[in-house]
Amino acid sequence: MAMYLVVSLVIGDFYKMPLSVAFIAASIWAIAIDIHKPLSQRIETFSKAAGSPNIIYMIWIFILAGAFASLAKETGSIDATVAVTMKYLPSNLLLPGLFVAACFISLSIGTSVGTVVALSPLAVDIANTGGGNVPLYVAAVLGGAFFGDNLSFISDTTIAATRTQGVAMNVKFKANLAIVLPAALLTLTIYTVTGFDNPCTSVVRETDLSLIIPYILIIALSLAGLNVTVVLVCGITAAMIIAAAHGFSMIELAEFMGNGIGSMGDLIVITLLSAGMLGTIKATGGINFLLQAMSKHIHGARGAKAAIATLVSTVNICTANNTVAIITVGSLSRKIAERYGISGARTASLLDTCSCIMQCLLPYGAQTLLAVSLAGISPEAPWIYLYYPWALAAIVALSIIFGKTKRKTHTN
Repeated sequence: MAMYLVVSLVIGDFYKMPLSVAFIAASIWAIAIDIHKPLSQRIETFSKAAGSPNIIYMIWIFILAGAFASLAKETGSIDATVAVTMKYLPSNLLLPGLFVAACFISLSIGTSVGTVVALSPLAVDIANTGGGNVPLYVAAVLGGAFFGDNLSFISDTTIAATRTQGVAMNVKFKANLAIVLPAALLTLTIYTVTGFDNPCTSVVRETDLSLIIPYILIIALSLAGLNVTVVLVCGITAAMIIAAAHGFSMIELAEFMGNGIGSMGDLIVITLLSAGMLGTIKATGGINFLLQAMSKHIHGARGAKAAIATLVSTVNICTANNTVAIITVGSLSRKIAERYGISGARTASLLDTCSCIMQCLLPYGAQTLLAVSLAGISPEAPWIYLYYPWALAAIVALSIIFGKTKRKTHTN
């Protein structure tokens, strides 16, 4: 991570240095320094950690999520969802409407990037047509995009957080909702008041309501507690049936899904490398060393929660990728949580929420760079209007300070 951060700062671009290359360098170093074991044994340790059932299961979910997201985008489901959400909103409610639309879409498709791609052009059109503040409207989209990224059952951050902590998604969802919902309602109130002062011309687009069925199905099945792979397979099947009824051929649909699966390649490689590297670090005593070093500065469950939040936020600053940050610190965070009696659901919620807060606030984050590129504004322009991540950060801090804690369960 130090290599990635230093190189990125020197060249002034956090996306020139491939994160996968940084993880390759770190993995080689982790294997090389364990000189007390034969090379073949070190490689075997790395490979077993990378190929563990939890990691492979996570990769299967990434594959299915990529296929569904691409299929939904290319067949018009995203556009339909946007149109349905925005169609009946008054002009002075377009700003909060964009925030709600971003929340709903990101919750449905589980990706902040996909939401930014879907809504940013519309946000810019609305602002430009009605003389609105473009950075303000882009910020509303960014905030809403991370609402779903944090909360969605099919978000890669949710998948990573729950799998690393060994908890069910619906349990993490309940723990997360208590923090996320107040922040979203507060943000919605701010955007509503702001929207009345900055009304814009409404944009109406006709659409086929049947195209939103896959998203509704995804949310309903996820809330019912079904296995995420089953949920995604059902969503993909529904999307294919509806797309075929609209004239898409099976070859076209297969191509869309293939492109979506291919787009997950970098994340899959990083997941495998980080898992193998952490497995090697654990085998050589590195995790225990870090745990002991951090424990010296932790005083009780509140301190442990603050340490987990700080840890994932710091790594997110270095990697500019919230999923990778969760995967990187997940194992260590779980050990800290177990030592201080913090539930897996609470830990998963902290990891997911804090990484999404930091990712939303980073001017060099992929979502911000994509949004400002589509809007033609500077990466810093939306920053002062990002009310949602700041509200969420405040509520997380309050929950750590005043939340219920269990008695410390320190073990040697």
